[in-house]
Amino acid sequence: MNDLEAMRIAISAADRARLISRPNPWVGSVVVTSTGKTFDGSTSRVGGPHAEVQALASAGADAAGATIYTTLEPCDHTGRTGPCSQAIIDAGIKRVVVGIVDPDEKVSGRGIAHLRQAGVAVEVGVLADQIDAQLAAYIHHRKTKRPFVVLKMAMTLDGRTAAPDGTSMWITGDIARKRVQVLRAQSDAVLVGANTVRMDDPQLTVRDVDGDSPRRIVLGEVSPQARVNPCTQWRGSLVDLLDELGRQDVLQLLVEGGPTVAAAFHREKLINQYVLHLAPAITGGNDSLPVFEGHGIATMSELWRGKFKSSEQLGDDIEIIFEPNSQLQEIPK
Repeated sequence: MNDLEAMRIAISAADRARLISRPNPWVGSVVVTSTGKTFDGSTSRVGGPHAEVQALASAGADAAGATIYTTLEPCDHTGRTGPCSQAIIDAGIKRVVVGIVDPDEKVSGRGIAHLRQAGVAVEVGVLADQIDAQLAAYIHHRKTKRPFVVLKMAMTLDGRTAAPDGTSMWITGDIARKRVQVLRAQSDAVLVGANTVRMDDPQLTVRDVDGDSPRRIVLGEVSPQARVNPCTQWRGSLVDLLDELGRQDVLQLLVEGGPTVAAAFHREKLINQYVLHLAPAITGGNDSLPVFEGHGIATMSELWRGKFKSSEQLGDDIEIIFEPNSQLQEIPK
């Protein structure tokens, strides 16, 4: 088995931890012995063993002299669990292949340095692009101290999100709506505006898929009888909100608000990823609600540019994932 094949196994193992490991990163690891045996592991819930320790435990005595692959640099500090770097050394691992260096300031190269000082061969960068994408929310949080913001909007073919009377249920079909449940399960918090609560009275919980329901945040005030309760009602600036959520270890924020909320995040350049669900339907006029409320660009030279990350058929609908060219830069310390 070559390094690419082994790291792909580790990436698949990391996917298993996506819904349970937060606020820790979702990491996968695999031990490959000289005879080709493989033993994989993934990050447990907070307080449980990390991916490397899980893989080493599965390998047992077979770990001696083996190679371990891990999507993220092994930690080198003691928190709720001991350092993975020392566990690797104690197991007799001879070679470590790391996908990416951990951007967390408590790690950031220390795990790799410890391994090398102990005489363990370390290689870094195998399938790094794939792992960067897999850990995008975690990496963004560690670099900016803010959550990775995902905006989800469902729209008609002519770019409308609701009828003139404000009704919007349902633009897309069952498969697209189930995809939204997955997005909620992958997010630590979900946000809407008070008007959405008044119009639709959503619960914003996770249904029909595995995963915990995210924390619920409403911009503005809502009735105590609203189904979104218990929720956080926020009245300050969006930047202050993201700073506060970042301090509370919210790695990903899903924005599901209407066009006013979407426009507010968009104009302040706070959205890291746009998830757009396009339905085969047409409103046929300009009196229905758009994706973004209010004024847009004044001239074509001001167009917001970015790149399509993916597109996928979801039943009769299409999902397009778009990311802007200018992402939030690391906030100075």
